[in-house]
Amino acid sequence: MEQLDLKKELKHLYHASAKDVAVVDVPAMNFLMVDGEGDPNTSQTYVEAIEALFAVSYTVKFMVRKGELAIDYGVTPLEGLWWADDMTRFSPDDKSNWKWTAMIMQPSFVNADLIERASAEVKKKKNSSAILRVRFASWTEGECAQIMHIGPFSEEGPTIKRLHRFIEAGNRQRMGKHHEIYLSDIRKADPKNWKTIIRQPMQ
Repeated sequence: MEQLDLKKELKHLYHASAKDVAVVDVPAMNFLMVDGEGDPNTSQTYVEAIEALFAVSYTVKFMVRKGELAIDYGVTPLEGLWWADDMTRFSPDDKSNWKWTAMIMQPSFVNADLIERASAEVKKKKNSSAILRVRFASWTEGECAQIMHIGPFSEEGPTIKRLHRFIEAGNRQRMGKHHEIYLSDIRKADPKNWKTIIRQPMQ
């Protein structure tokens, strides 16, 4: 059986330095996605979205491992796109107006048919409306700046400002949505050790 380490193969996208901002070119990749809005800290919809994404992702993984492809791989980390209709009001101090897309990247050999079959399998086991909101889509960001934040989400502010200053110092402009990649299992890890890649597309 073939073994794939997707995070290793895409190391420049799923590893980052906490000391230095890096510029990366992010190609089009396929994701499972769920869209929503509101404060993720208090939204049951957000919790259900994450559960649905992992349920379908792991079902796909097992189908691929047991099927004709016979490939085993690790499910990639949870990611999130964050924005507001009025970005001047996009503040960590008030997340009630935030909009988000929770997502998990899928290997290139995973197709829409496989996602549909996996989703149907999950629906049989879980009575969750979030499963109905899972979609399979391609996402492209192009050139981005990124850095690692180590610590709780509530302390991301200085790291985000540092990222934004880097972009401005290069006479570039931010574009698109604030992107975070969650490398730690926050259910088990000490918040002071949480690792989050913070990424910002630019032009």
